[in-house]
Amino acid sequence: MALLRSAFIAASQNHLMRRFGERSSVGRKLSSRFVAGMEIEDALRVAEAVNRQGMSVTLDSLGESVTSETEAHQSAEIYHRLLDAIAERKLNSNVSVKLTQMGLELSPDLAGKIAESLTQHAHATNSFVRIDMEGSQFTQVTLDIVRRLHAQPALRGSIGIVIQAYLYRSQSDIEQLLAEGIRVRLCKGAYKEPAEIAFPRKADVDSNYVRLSCLLVDSPIYHGLATHDEAMIEAAKSFATQHKIDPSRFEFQMLFGVRRDLQRKLVREGYNVRVYIPFGREWYPYFMRRLAERPANVLFILKNLVRS
Repeated sequence: MALLRSAFIAASQNHLMRRFGERSSVGRKLSSRFVAGMEIEDALRVAEAVNRQGMSVTLDSLGESVTSETEAHQSAEIYHRLLDAIAERKLNSNVSVKLTQMGLELSPDLAGKIAESLTQHAHATNSFVRIDMEGSQFTQVTLDIVRRLHAQPALRGSIGIVIQAYLYRSQSDIEQLLAEGIRVRLCKGAYKEPAEIAFPRKADVDSNYVRLSCLLVDSPIYHGLATHDEAMIEAAKSFATQHKIDPSRFEFQMLFGVRRDLQRKLVREGYNVRVYIPFGREWYPYFMRRLAERPANVLFILKNLVRS
């Protein structure tokens, strides 16, 4: 399983495979299980359908590692359009943003200014911006940008962050974020990291995820637990029940196209569920990381191909 995960992560960084996948009809068909479509309208249509099922959504325009300031601003413009559309259609939705897509590798100052503009827009439209966490080389600068923006009184509560449970540092990061009142999405982590900074064993990642999820659920801030692992979900539910924490104080987050049965089950049980809906033409790295996270997803894709 570890070898398969490593293979998918390596494939996510292969430029030739990416070019073929994103340009071919076969590639787009394969990705459709986990990607809502290529255009904004595709994502909005799916968001409306998910809302009708009693779940909130977060919209993600796929892309990362832009190579120019112009590309960074073009990426940001898509999010400004999303925020306007969310307000106009009264969707129960927010947006999720990668800072490398906003020029982080070109200039942290550029990415910070773009993130600030998006957060201002989110605040003005009564929405919310979640800053995604990427590889460990970006962890500290991402935290710094989010903390700086959240510290502005006018933006407080309009921006949040993602923390990855497989990093050793994550507990101390969460403790600091909680002290500052910043909303967190907790995930296990989907990048290949060295054992010097991340738990190499799945069992240890799982244990840390449970420990960190309990910290989040127990706090007065509204957080998201991003997982499809039923053991992690049951641990959070059990902790909340034991400590008399109302389910309305947190939410479970899941990916579009993954464990739809579990999403609906949690809604029936009275839990808040948010579905992460990605869209866009630069879907390949995201798609391969989903396979790396859960190689069983390959079976979903093969079944879809057989049915078609």
